Amino acid sequence: MKELKENHKGRQFIRPEVCRTYNFGEHGSSLGQFFKQYLEPIKLNEVQVDWKSMDLSYLLEDKYTTHFANIVSEAKPVYGAHMVLKANSIDGDVRIKYNDQSDFENIARQFGIFEEWKDGVPRTAYKGVVVFRYQTRRIFLVGPESLKLLQIKDS
Repeated sequence: MKELKENHKGRQFIRPEVCRTYNFGEHGSSLGQFFKQYLEPIKLNEVQVDWKSMDLSYLLEDKYTTHFANIVSEAKPVYGAHMVLKANSIDGDVRIKYNDQSDFENIARQFGIFEEWKDGVPRTAYKGVVVFRYQTRRIFLVGPESLKLLQIKDS
């Protein structure tokens, strides 16, 4: 089944930073193509969370884009070559801008993350931004239109 832009209808989804799914075998629809590199390291959450006691209203659509834009805009920008080394030298969140699919794939390879795009956007992107953890920091890979969509100034 092919996922197309007309299926998206402009919709976005957010995903938790802690995966809610678990892959228990390498045989399936992808025939183990990505299992060792991307799926095998995923571990189930072992920390109990009292979700009912938390205020999750920031996840509602009217608030989430603003919340997300604030987090991305506060991340320290990294430019140029040797992005992994530069990101490692920063305490806290890091923002890296990519120009196109080829640029994204190059950056993704440096960090060892999933490079795949589907229907013109990177997998897991929210408004063109891919978020992942690298060692102790959170990295935001920000697409060319993302800063405008999120109303963030490029610094």
